[in-house]
This record gives sequence, C-alpha cells and structure tokens, in this order.
Amino acid sequence: MTSLTFFQLFRILRRHRNLAERRDPIFEANRAAKWTMGIFMAFTLVYLIFIAIILSLGANDSRRFTTLEFITGILPFILLIDFWLRFISQQTPSQIIKPYILLPLPRYTCIDSFVLTSLFNWRNTVWFILLVPFCIMSVVFTFGLLPSLSLLLFYYIIILANSQGYSIARTLTIRHYLWWLLPIGVSVLLVSPLLIRDIRFMLKLYGIIGSAIAHGSLLPHLGALMILAVVVLINRRLQYNSVMEELGKQKSTAPVKVLQLDFLDRAGNLAEYLKLEVKLLMRNKNPRKSFITGITVIVFISLLISFTEIYDSNYMTNFWCIYNFVIFAAVLLVRAMSYEGNYIDALMVHQENILRLLTAKYYFFCLMLILPFVLMLPMVFVGKWSIFMLISYGIFTAGFQHWLLMQLAIYNNKALPLNEKFIGSAGVEKNYLVVLEEMVAFFLPLIIIQVLEAYFDQYVAWVVMLIIGLGFVATHKLWLRNIYDRMMRRRYKNMESFHS
Repeated sequence: MTSLTFFQLFRILRRHRNLAERRDPIFEANRAAKWTMGIFMAFTLVYLIFIAIILSLGANDSRRFTTLEFITGILPFILLIDFWLRFISQQTPSQIIKPYILLPLPRYTCIDSFVLTSLFNWRNTVWFILLVPFCIMSVVFTFGLLPSLSLLLFYYIIILANSQGYSIARTLTIRHYLWWLLPIGVSVLLVSPLLIRDIRFMLKLYGIIGSAIAHGSLLPHLGALMILAVVVLINRRLQYNSVMEELGKQKSTAPVKVLQLDFLDRAGNLAEYLKLEVKLLMRNKNPRKSFITGITVIVFISLLISFTEIYDSNYMTNFWCIYNFVIFAAVLLVRAMSYEGNYIDALMVHQENILRLLTAKYYFFCLMLILPFVLMLPMVFVGKWSIFMLISYGIFTAGFQHWLLMQLAIYNNKALPLNEKFIGSAGVEKNYLVVLEEMVAFFLPLIIIQVLEAYFDQYVAWVVMLIIGLGFVATHKLWLRNIYDRMMRRRYKNMESFHS
C-alpha cells in the first residue's frame, strides 16, 4: 500500500474533523444557536467597521503620527483583545486528537495537521474587517496600495503568531494555575509603554513599525515571521508532549478518603444529592479547577471594584455586580449533566433521581451566591453601592439567571471527562448553545437595567429586578419539574450520546 504524503493526511484529517462536528451529539442543538451566533457576529462585524471609521478619522486628523504609525501604535490592544477572546471558542490541538491516537499515523503528523488547521482558520482573518476599511480610508490615498498590502500582511502574520501563543498559554494553564502568570505577564509587557508613560508614548514606540512599513522595509515582516516560526515550533513540541504525558499517565492507586458530610443530612431526601454535588467538586480534577477558577475570579473582581475607582460609573457598577454573581453558574452550571454523564446509568436507576439532582444543584448554586455577596459588601460599607441593589441583583441571579442556565441540562448530552484534560476537551468551545446562553446571561440583565434606569429611577429598576428574581425563585419547583420532564422525553437520545 502506497504511503500517504503529509498533505494527503492533512486533507483527510481536516475532512474527519468537519465530519466529527456534524456527527457530534450537540450538532442539532447547535444549529439554532449557530444562526443566532451568526446574527451576533454580523453585528460584531458592523461594530468593527464602525470602529475602523472612528480610528480612520482620528488618524487622519492626527498631526503627530502618520496613519501607518497610528494603526501599528494600537497593535497591543488588537493582540490582547484577539488573545483573550480565543479562550471562548478555540481548542488546542492536543484537546481534539483523541480519535486519532490509536490509528497507524505518525503522531507528529496529527499534531502538525491540527496546528496548521489552527493557523489557516477564519478566526485569524476577522481583524481584516477593521484593518481593510482603515487602509482604504486612511492608508491607500496617503501611502499607496503597496504599503497598505504590506501592513495587512504584517498584521496577518502577527495575528497568526498570536493564535499559536494562545495555544501555548491555554495548554500550560490547564497544567497548573501558576502558568496564568505567563499570559498575564506578556499582556502587561505589551502595554508597558502605556503604563510607564502615556498613550502617546506607546503610539510613538509601536509606530516605529508603521514608519518602517511606510519606507518599504521588510524588517517588521521578518521579525513577525521569526516570532511565528518560534511559537509554532514551541507549540508543536508542547502539544506533542502534552498528548504523550496524558497517554502515559498512571492512575493513582492510593486509597481515597470518603467524605461523610454528615451535616448535610439535615436536608432530608436531598442530602445525598447535595453530597454528590460537593464530592463532584472536591474529588475530581476538572470540576475542582473550574470551581477554584470561579473563586479566583470573584475574589479578583471584588478586590478590583473595592479598592479602585476606575469602575465606579453607573454602567460598570451594574456590569460587575451582575457578572460577579453569575460567575459560578457560568463556569459550572452551564455544564449541568455533562459531568454526570459519566455515571448517568446509576442516576437513571430510580424514578425522579434526576429531578432530585437538579433540585440539589439549584440549591447548591444559590448557596454559593453568598460568597460574592459577602465579598461585595465593602462596596456598601464605603457608600459606593446600595445594599438594596446588591440584594436585588443576587436574587435576580438566583432566580432568572439560574433558570436560564439550567435549561442547558436538557441539551448537554456529551459526557465531559472528570480528570483527563488534554486528549479530550473539557470545555464547551464547540457547543454554541452554551456560548449563546452565557452571553444572554451576562448581557440581557444589563440591557434590562439600562432600559429601566433610562426611563425610571434606580430604585424602580432594582425593585423590578428583585420581583423578577423572586418570581423565578418562588416557582423553582415548577420550572425544575419542567426541565426534568423535557429531559425525560430526550432520555434515550441523551443516554446514547453519553455512552458514545
């Protein structure tokens, strides 16, 4: 049999990935969500064009910087936004290689194929929606077509390098929390001119790149290519080592200490399910990491808003308060039944086990709201916030937000690994329905608040939020029963997906 070339293997693996997405259990649920996400992306593209117009007008009016210097001067902001937004939707190659491990294929070929796929991805061209209009309005008529194309090429190369840098950071941060210092440190380094002096100093420093492009120099492109080559090689080796490490990992045979949690027995019939929820977080690596991440983010945001004044505007006050309350639900409740999919057969033994589990899960996440509530109390003590606002937003989260995110328990029919990380994705990057619900949970309350505050007093807005939240809290048994009934109508389809 004739051996396949690398490019033939690349085409086959790429085709397999496309088929895998279509055959995924969540593909049908993703269809409607994809259309909604597509509409959202259309608005995002319009927004980018609008930003391009504003930047163009600012660059054209600037007497200190040329248009090329101006657009390269804001390079750090573009790279940082691009980098951190990738955490929402982009997987690392080592997370999606599981189906190919046992095939008679060179493993480096698999890694190389997925690295190339991550390079030649439509996400890496999104910024052209901003850059191309800017070039047309500000660069072409000043410097000509060739410098404009040179600028676009430079940005494309550096964004490709940014995508590989993300892949490296994502893989390392999965290993240990201390690796978060790497992307944070690089982010601070990129904007260090702004932190040291001011925005003009940063534009002047990075504007050197634009000045070189204007004079026809290829040094910026060569530098960007060198950075790209280095991060590709590092990423390639790191992804390979990650896969090999996961495959060769030995399961621990040490005896596990069983937590009794007798104090939860006061909860009656729900006690065992509350214990199950606690043990899920304490004894399993992936849920525990998500839980710790949620605590870290809540503590960080609480300290940020308590000891600084940069987020004291009315809009940011509403945003951070709502965001802080919904963190735990956003990192864990969106995966309702996904972790339980690993032992779904045991849960289906007795009637209404799932209903009791959902009820216990709801109560548990309502209790977890106490942490952000307590951490945000200093804002009340210093007179920045109102205690009534804090209570109304907390109850709104316990009611409406939890109702919204718990709907995903019906459609989460893909079992997520409890401990393994690399060769099986533990994220929700391909579940567009989850991404859509998270966006609604974050931004719909802000829209409601802003509309209410635009026409009524703040206290009226808080009362409305409180009433909405209390309505969902008071009827939680009804909508939990509704979720359970809808899950039961899909139980055979979901169990088949969990087993696969």
